[in-house]
Amino acid sequence: MTALTTPFGFASTAGEVVSGIDLSGRRAVVTGASSGIGAETARALAATGAAVTLAVRDVAAGERVAKDIIGSTGNQAVRATHLDLTDPASITAFTTAWQGPLHVLVNNAGVMACPEQYTEEGWEWQFATNHLGHFALATGLHGALAADGNARIVMVSSTGHQQSPIVWDDVNFAFRPYDPWLAYGQSKTANVLFAVEATRRWADDNITANALMPGAVYTNLQRHTGGRGSGRVPAELIKTVEQGAATSALLATSPLLEGIGGRYFVDCNETEIVDRRSGTLHGVARYAVDPAGARRLWDLSQDLITGAA
Repeated sequence: MTALTTPFGFASTAGEVVSGIDLSGRRAVVTGASSGIGAETARALAATGAAVTLAVRDVAAGERVAKDIIGSTGNQAVRATHLDLTDPASITAFTTAWQGPLHVLVNNAGVMACPEQYTEEGWEWQFATNHLGHFALATGLHGALAADGNARIVMVSSTGHQQSPIVWDDVNFAFRPYDPWLAYGQSKTANVLFAVEATRRWADDNITANALMPGAVYTNLQRHTGGRGSGRVPAELIKTVEQGAATSALLATSPLLEGIGGRYFVDCNETEIVDRRSGTLHGVARYAVDPAGARRLWDLSQDLITGAA
């Protein structure tokens, strides 16, 4: 399978990626769009003419961003709606309220390296927020995505996935000491595995899903790490939020991705599979794109979500 390459790269912005693309009459949802790359991804989608829903915990902040996006793009079809990815009831309320087809779902919201914390269901906070919440959202919206006949799901993962595979016997750190970076890595691996299995499982519905590393971008995501992520990324590799949103915008809108799914992108291009930590921001661990692991995670996630219903 030949890696997909595009004319865009490290320095490309979301605005440049969507230039000339018309998504008028289409609908998109972006989670975590009240700030950071989520807000810029939503702005890029709005610039194409799509109707964009900002799915956010803080509705007031989301409404401020929506107003700003309307002002900068002239697209009046931008709104903010409440969604708490750690609360199954909130996800159910969002998915049952959705009416009509959905063309693009950008699962962007996330938490990084937070202190040890668990949901009411006993799920580790990062696994719950970054993976299980998005899993429940996507499966709950499956009918709306299938109704389009050509829908896309975008999973914002991270090179941090190379920190940890899925630890099948202890995803919630019930036995091993909690480590914020291992928990983050595991959840980001789950994002990639979801893209692999969703593309396979929903092929007959023409739904494709891809995952990405947005790059090193200083946003609210780093609030638990002193504002600088891992602190190990060279200054010349730090992106602006507009650059950080570019790969998400590409996967959501580009004709080059038509019918393409189950892949992992960095700097707007598909990256290589690696068998050990690469030491760079590129590369996707083989375990993160393993079809058997993807099926196993889907079944595990379904069991957890169903048990919480």
